[in-house]
Amino acid sequence: MVHLSYSLLVAVGACLLRGTLAHPVVDAVLTEVHELNGRDGIALPAPFCFPALGFVMPPVLPPDNTLWWCDPSTEYAFVGFSYEVTACQTPEQLHREFADIRYHFDSRYVRLCVVLRHHSDDIVDAAWDNGLGVHALVWFGFDGSDIWITRRDTLFASLHANPRAKFITRGVQFGSEPLYDDVLPHQQLAEQVILAKQNLSRLNIPVTVSELAYGYEERGGAQDVLDAIDFINIHMLPFFDQDASTANASWPIVIDKNLDFFIDHGNGKKMYWDEVSRLHL
Repeated sequence: MVHLSYSLLVAVGACLLRGTLAHPVVDAVLTEVHELNGRDGIALPAPFCFPALGFVMPPVLPPDNTLWWCDPSTEYAFVGFSYEVTACQTPEQLHREFADIRYHFDSRYVRLCVVLRHHSDDIVDAAWDNGLGVHALVWFGFDGSDIWITRRDTLFASLHANPRAKFITRGVQFGSEPLYDDVLPHQQLAEQVILAKQNLSRLNIPVTVSELAYGYEERGGAQDVLDAIDFINIHMLPFFDQDASTANASWPIVIDKNLDFFIDHGNGKKMYWDEVSRLHL
């Protein structure tokens, strides 16, 4: 039997204004569901694993990233922020804001969102220097073009070329919501996940998809995608559900409808709630 420990905590995003950090607003969700089923591999305990709070980055890179990451089953509740990178932040701004994410809010991860236009080495450096793990993203966009292929290839080349990248990249996501947005048929998306896992296997970087429960459901469950991904990244906020009229009406949709779908069909895989709010406060 799988025992689940739920967190009701929502990540508090940093609203960027004129290059500085303004007062936090409810902006992003990167919350985990802790699954205690013994499926996770061997890992060192905190604070001797990355990116545990209190972990000290080594002065010299280890030979590989085995026994590097914390056991995912020990990481749950609030773990970090979604962070938009379309502004092409300077290295100085990235370092300043990643430091704030890590040391002010005790985050362990940052999830990149939308299009990464500037050099991804700057992201790697800022994450390494501040002890943050990164959930990288292959952004599909909404225009129906195949520009995502170039973005995928550029990201993968960077991950292979930068020796630090595999030590800070917790996973690569295809997103956001490629099934709901009808970017690829689910069979092709599953194939892309499998090919990405093969490409990144030497780096020990997992691959997943950021998606709504409804994105899977409207395609017959898309079980081939759920079987292919290494862990599950859930867009949980019910923006598009016609029954989500109030907060009280929305919460049962989150727990009793959407989360139950992934529990029933996710094969016990690790679950992350990760979503950027479409509200501008």
